[in-house]
Amino acid sequence: MGKIIFYEDRNFQGRSYECSSDCSDLSSYFSRCNSIRVENGNWILYEHSNYKGHQYYLRRGEFPDFQQWTGFNDSIRSCHLTTQHRGPFIIKVYEREDFRGQMMEFTEDCPSVHEKFRYHDIHSCNVLDGQWVFYEEPNYKGRQYYLKPGEYKRYTNWGAMNSRVGSFRRVQHLH
Repeated sequence: MGKIIFYEDRNFQGRSYECSSDCSDLSSYFSRCNSIRVENGNWILYEHSNYKGHQYYLRRGEFPDFQQWTGFNDSIRSCHLTTQHRGPFIIKVYEREDFRGQMMEFTEDCPSVHEKFRYHDIHSCNVLDGQWVFYEEPNYKGRQYYLKPGEYKRYTNWGAMNSRVGSFRRVQHLH
């Protein structure tokens, strides 16, 4: 079971709200979010209600201000507790839309897409097993995009505004 605590102010101060499952609209519980404590589970946080806007992947830990989770602002309006995956992780990435062009299959984290794939952009992908997070920058930095198993024929299908993917990692549950 997951547990995350949102705080309105930095350093775990001010009003707080504790959550243990998915929530599509957190706006009635707090007006801003400046610190978070993840006690259990892996969470995808969203800037807007109904799982829209900037996404942030957080594992167990303390985040005393929104910059600690690479937040663009103090707005968190929905959250998703990821499910535990107990099998292999497999993703196929493609240089062009609709699964065309150069393809490469990955089963491990990739800190630099350009070094491994020779491209800076991924236009489509197929998540065959496990859950993954794409990052716009190398070394797991920049905007984040959560991908669960399925076909993503275009980068807009995973919520991105462009095809830039600098790195990606598996969503693994650590105890």
